[in-house]
Amino acid sequence: MEHALSPATLAELRRPRPYPAVSVLTPTHRREPENGQDPVRLRNVVAEARKRLESDPAVTRERRADIVAQLDRALAEVDLAHAEDGLVIFAAPGEHQVWSLARTVPERVVFSDTFLTRNLVSAQAAERPFWVLSVAADRVTLWSGGPDRVVKYHSGGFPLVRGRENFDAERQEQIGDIPSIYVDEGTRQFLREADTALSTVLRDEPRPLYITGEQAALSLLVDVGSAAKSAVQVPRGGLAHAGPESVWQALRPVLDEEARKDTTSVMRELTSARGHKAFAAGVDELWQNARDGRVRLLAVEENYRVTVRDQGDHLIPAEPGDLDSRDDIVDEIVEQCLETGAAVRFVPDGTLGDENGIAGVLRY
Repeated sequence: MEHALSPATLAELRRPRPYPAVSVLTPTHRREPENGQDPVRLRNVVAEARKRLESDPAVTRERRADIVAQLDRALAEVDLAHAEDGLVIFAAPGEHQVWSLARTVPERVVFSDTFLTRNLVSAQAAERPFWVLSVAADRVTLWSGGPDRVVKYHSGGFPLVRGRENFDAERQEQIGDIPSIYVDEGTRQFLREADTALSTVLRDEPRPLYITGEQAALSLLVDVGSAAKSAVQVPRGGLAHAGPESVWQALRPVLDEEARKDTTSVMRELTSARGHKAFAAGVDELWQNARDGRVRLLAVEENYRVTVRDQGDHLIPAEPGDLDSRDDIVDEIVEQCLETGAAVRFVPDGTLGDENGIAGVLRY
């Protein structure tokens, strides 16, 4: 199942396809007893997609058979034993994808000429993805981070491993010769190569960056390159050779503190916006402003969801399952704001007080 949504992947998912590009969404659960319902709900929503394919006169028999086969293959790839909060299946002639999301999604089936991506975009924004670069004199490892884990990144040349000729980092560490490792010209060249590789990754997929390593390693990396100059430094050695759990435990206190600072900054901006009459709150007001491209900063409480019905000029409250109701309007607002260049921040539940779980700072 897929987890990481890069700009290139998102562009590919949004590419127009011959009708129908089928999107199947269903909420899932991480724990018992709620996860006991997931297999049944998944089978039912996929069965609904098959039924709609059978009854759609715009779908030829050949195309119908192809998409049904893709849905079957996707279903076989689903791993509900490691489910998160939402599952999205995309199927079209000759292709399928399965996405596991750390954010719930409405149960629905959508036929269109593109896949439905707004729930993926919103989930990625809520996850606050980041990079961790773990530096040692003989190895540089890049980790892709999310809300509760890091995973090793195997692309762009990573992990970088230095040749062992005339080099024994372990021996030098044992004899207390760490400083000399990081004045060695070979080490400088090795970290220049790491900086170049990191710059390419950050250009293709910009994220906040954390770097770990001995202080001498961190200083040298900043000295020989440019990619890590604005990174948050975590002076902790040994993580370039460690497993993901060790890296996550080292980063967690730093991430928690950064999140607290970010929430404080967001609340400060919202307070200032009130005084300058550039403040908006509630899904109806923010939906209007998001469509007009007026939102500069959007703040959303982490678990805020609301069901509405679009009345043309306004959104009104609705019950889940009501005719024409929209269960993922918050995700739509998030995606629209990101499309128009707004910053989106997810904050702890209750942070926004009386603002109905969502508030924003307007550009004008």
